[in-house]
Amino acid sequence: MTNLPDNLHLPLRVAYAKRGADILVALLALLLVASLLPLLALAVKLDSPGPAVFRQLRVGRMRPDRTELFVMYKFRSMRTDAEAKSGAVWAAKRDPRVTRVGMFLRKTRLDELPQLWNVLRGDMSIVGPRPERPGFYGRLEAAVPFFAERTAGLRPGITGMAQVYQGYDTCIDDVRKKAGWDHAYALSLTGLRRWLLVDARVAVDTVQVMLTGRGQ
Repeated sequence: MTNLPDNLHLPLRVAYAKRGADILVALLALLLVASLLPLLALAVKLDSPGPAVFRQLRVGRMRPDRTELFVMYKFRSMRTDAEAKSGAVWAAKRDPRVTRVGMFLRKTRLDELPQLWNVLRGDMSIVGPRPERPGFYGRLEAAVPFFAERTAGLRPGITGMAQVYQGYDTCIDDVRKKAGWDHAYALSLTGLRRWLLVDARVAVDTVQVMLTGRGQ
């Protein structure tokens, strides 16, 4: 089998520039929200019993010889027993498992802030395809053509076209639409100028979602 470069379809200069921008933005963002993080953690703890920060295994970047797995961090928005009986399931609109503080965190996307640490670690990017759970992967690969290739050479993103324009997955049809957004994003990264324009647009739209509370 032919050995492929680690970045696969991504131009090398775009890959390096994107990683450099990720580190810079993550550091600046952590400095800006440093005083907010303990307050959000306290609010989560006071609202429901359990840890403030939720850890979950996710599927990361597809590389030539393997697909990466990593532990993703976020502020807990659901009860700790949310999947104790059901196992891994998709979120639903007006999901009763979501706490009061969790609802606010989801609408404003503030629950994603701990993922800035994932960006610094190299697990994630600021903008990229949504990181999926391993428990769903077999079903999704069978139901959605080229689903796994969404992350070929790309780190999953805290935000992205699929996250901003589609919202949370509630069914297979939602995943199909999200996969389309993710592939569209990957295909747009043809050069530095195009990458900057696309990521800047996603970043602006993400801020609008956070300020207007249009997240789910």
